[in-house]
Amino acid sequence: MDVTGCDAVFAGSIPEFYDEYLVPLIFEPYAEDLARRVANLAPAQVLEIAAGTGVVTRAVARALPGPVDLVATDLNQAMLDHAEAVGAVRPVRWQQADALRLPFADASFDVVACQFGVMFFPDTARAFAEARRALRPGGTLLFNVWDRIEENEFADIVTHTLADVYREDPPRFLARTPHGHADLNVFVKDLAKAGFTAAPHCETITARSRAASAHVPALAYCQGTPLRSEIEERAGADLAEATAACAAAIAQRCGPGPVDGRIQAHVISIENV
Repeated sequence: MDVTGCDAVFAGSIPEFYDEYLVPLIFEPYAEDLARRVANLAPAQVLEIAAGTGVVTRAVARALPGPVDLVATDLNQAMLDHAEAVGAVRPVRWQQADALRLPFADASFDVVACQFGVMFFPDTARAFAEARRALRPGGTLLFNVWDRIEENEFADIVTHTLADVYREDPPRFLARTPHGHADLNVFVKDLAKAGFTAAPHCETITARSRAASAHVPALAYCQGTPLRSEIEERAGADLAEATAACAAAIAQRCGPGPVDGRIQAHVISIENV
């Protein structure tokens, strides 16, 4: 499972747009779900990989009872800087780290969690192997991934709209990376390659994505993800014009006022037996 290098770059103003618009739009419901699952495992040490701007970190910090060591890592220092600036309700060790080369000793954590990050790993099996190495026997790897783009309404509208705006070279980041790895069989195989021997548990969760106006999801996707770089690289419509076109398309589908769209993701957990 490979992605282009630029797909994993969240820099410049992207972290701020991501946290302000995309997090409440699509990430918060799944962050709360993942945090509940982590808390139900009653861990003493938790590692989060691909923590981004810290939406899951903050949810886990709220959900965990008592003293728990919580380490949050991400490849992108800019995302971690923003996460640390926002902070959490309990102490968190924020640390830049590559999921393919985790800087932690063997058997250090009871839970390794990852929200919507595995799609960005250039070698998923290797990242899973690193997570297994960092897990104690009996520990759990817990992660989620987006379902197909057709099951995620706003992302689908944005992708189709931009295909009309840039007909010769449509930006495909959303379909290629966040929503391009919905085949759970691939993850099952990569978990086995990584050395996990237990059967993974997979669950599909549907939720609703709500915003005050069509402009919010258009801004979130066009300017709060690496889709922004793809738009800015193309001739023709500029970033503002592309964002406006997406907002108009969402309003046409969902109405001129508050908007509401379907989102769907898979949650996978596996024990390190």
